Amino acid sequence: MSRTFGSTFAVDRLTLTVKEGEIFGLVGPDGAGKTTVMRLLTGILDPTGGEGWVMGHSIKKEAGKIHEEIGYMSQRFALYPDLSVLENIQFYADLYDVPRRGREGRIEELLSFSNLTPFRRRLAGNLSGGMKQKLGLACALIHTPKVLFLDEPTNGVDPVSRRDFWRILYRLLKERVTIFVSTAYLDEAERFQRLALLHEGKLLALGTPEEVKKLFPGEILEVRCANPRRASAILREALPGATVGLFGERVHVGSREPDRARQGVEKALKDAGISLSRIQPIEPVLEDVFVAVLSSGREANP
Repeated sequence: MSRTFGSTFAVDRLTLTVKEGEIFGLVGPDGAGKTTVMRLLTGILDPTGGEGWVMGHSIKKEAGKIHEEIGYMSQRFALYPDLSVLENIQFYADLYDVPRRGREGRIEELLSFSNLTPFRRRLAGNLSGGMKQKLGLACALIHTPKVLFLDEPTNGVDPVSRRDFWRILYRLLKERVTIFVSTAYLDEAERFQRLALLHEGKLLALGTPEEVKKLFPGEILEVRCANPRRASAILREALPGATVGLFGERVHVGSREPDRARQGVEKALKDAGISLSRIQPIEPVLEDVFVAVLSSGREANP
């Protein structure tokens, strides 16, 4: 499916399949088209080309049926700050026409599930960012959806809350809920059973994390040195055929010719007066793959 805004392709001929009961990740930087894909699959936007199906329903012709069977948590999920945690969940239960019989039990289950029981009377506006995300998830789950769409649910959330949120998602998998998550955090991509790397609306890679890592052409050298930020800039100029990425205090250098790259790293840093403490080969991480595939300008599917 495709979606254009004027002459701009937000989604460019995207083709993929998500399996029932899996957690699937749509991964890419800001502006990659992740939110547009979410809005297409949830029936909020119509594609300008192609077609899509969710639970067997056409996103173009049966959006209403799709809405009945999915939960959707957008980047700015509409919580009501002047309502309590409990009142927000009750409000969404009304929106989704959740039957009165069994509703209270479902609400109590979700409060416990999201660790919000002690905060049930607290106003949503007084919750931390991580707790707001958990409340948004509880509201999206109140009608027991079969497919859950989460658009960058951990964006701006502290590391501890991110970890708690992922624990909740894994518990949902045991209930055979299909979970479709978008994220700009490449470190989170390791958590998906399968993932798609997206850039400027185009699919760059698709598969399990291990399959995607195998797309890396060559070997990664991890460089530990003084002033890694300056070193990474120098190495990008000194090694035009390599991929260079900054990972905190480390620099990753990817090359099809690792021995030659090692010599180039040592010479460039020595010439720049930067002390090198260690250089060693390591397994690529998904960010290495993304940078390499992006710089090669090719599409790849394992």
